[in-house]
Amino acid sequence: MMIGIYIAALVIGYLFGSIPFGLILTKIAGTQDLRSIGSGNIGATNVLRTGRKGLAAATLLLDALKGTAAVILTAYLATGTDAIAANAAMLAALGAFLGHLFPVWLKFKGGKGVAVYIGVLIGLFWPAAVVFCLMWLATAFTSRYSSLSALVASFITPIFLWWFGHAALASLFAVLTLLLFWMHRENIKRLQAGTEGKIGEKK
Repeated sequence: MMIGIYIAALVIGYLFGSIPFGLILTKIAGTQDLRSIGSGNIGATNVLRTGRKGLAAATLLLDALKGTAAVILTAYLATGTDAIAANAAMLAALGAFLGHLFPVWLKFKGGKGVAVYIGVLIGLFWPAAVVFCLMWLATAFTSRYSSLSALVASFITPIFLWWFGHAALASLFAVLTLLLFWMHRENIKRLQAGTEGKIGEKK
């Protein structure tokens, strides 16, 4: 029974995470196919490259909320002890993150996961989401690199969780951080080469 709950949690999370809101919103708005511009991914940063700031903001919000919804819904539906519900919620978070990165509907080519990372943090331990956003803003203000801001904030998150006694969450977000770094590997190369685009920079 417990294994069934955990499998269901992972699947529910994946299905939530794989909803490509960026692609859906840009198609409804009649913009260019999101996968044919910029990085080709489905996240808010690439939506911004269409010149539609409102669509980018909506994508960021919905991508975050799908992670939050997956966590909260799974925890609510999980039967048994609080420990089972907590484990199910964490598996839903993992599923949502993987679903966004590798959506089955788009041949496993999705986004880079920053918004969903924040969303599942909100659902699991919201103070850590606040820390993530503050670190992102501080790094963005000083460096003007969006990618670097996400990398720094995600690096700090597992440390923050571990420091405050959430060992299981720290382990989960250490894995998500590694995945996020992998998805940003090209950004990391550009940062090292000094060719990464800055926030607000005209190309």
